Amino acid sequence: MSGIPETTSTRARGPYRTGRLRREQLIEATMAVFAEHGYAGGSIRAIAEQAGVSHATLIQHFGNKEGLLTAVLEEWDLRTVADGLSDVSGIEYFGRLPEVMAAHQHSRGLLELFTTIAAEASGPSHPAHRFIRRRYEKNLATLAGHLREAIAAGEAAPMTGEQIMVEVRLLTAVMDGIGLQWLLDPATDIEGAMTACVDRTVAAWQAR
Repeated sequence: MSGIPETTSTRARGPYRTGRLRREQLIEATMAVFAEHGYAGGSIRAIAEQAGVSHATLIQHFGNKEGLLTAVLEEWDLRTVADGLSDVSGIEYFGRLPEVMAAHQHSRGLLELFTTIAAEASGPSHPAHRFIRRRYEKNLATLAGHLREAIAAGEAAPMTGEQIMVEVRLLTAVMDGIGLQWLLDPATDIEGAMTACVDRTVAAWQAR
């Protein structure tokens, strides 16, 4: 025994932890189904079967299919940008991108899912349209902010706001494209390709 008095808080840890683990398991099952069938083709019934739970359990945790989709996309953010880029800024931020891209190789299902959902969600009527649009807007704003920091620190030549947005859009397109190429051909060297892209891009920024 630990000698620590049992309180309401400590008693709650067991059930809370169990509930959190169950939620994570349900998200993993949802990712697997959506990655294979897309959002439109992935039914709640299929997700429930994948997770080994009832339809009612899924509804209890997430409300509806849109709630499941939101939970999965939030998990994508947590496992990618938030985990790999939270402690760097300026030009160093861009230098970390190859490592972050390479990490996708350990979560193929998430990359497949995001690629599928991003394409499906291009239409305004798709439930994930607002989420995907906001995510791209946030990503572009973040990249632009770090490029501005690099310029202010003398790590890159001066650029107009319009030039900065062009640069970060191009970089985003390369990241999306390399990810897709790896999904199609796992022999693709994600980190090597991204490193070459970042090195050339940064060199061009410094030589402007």
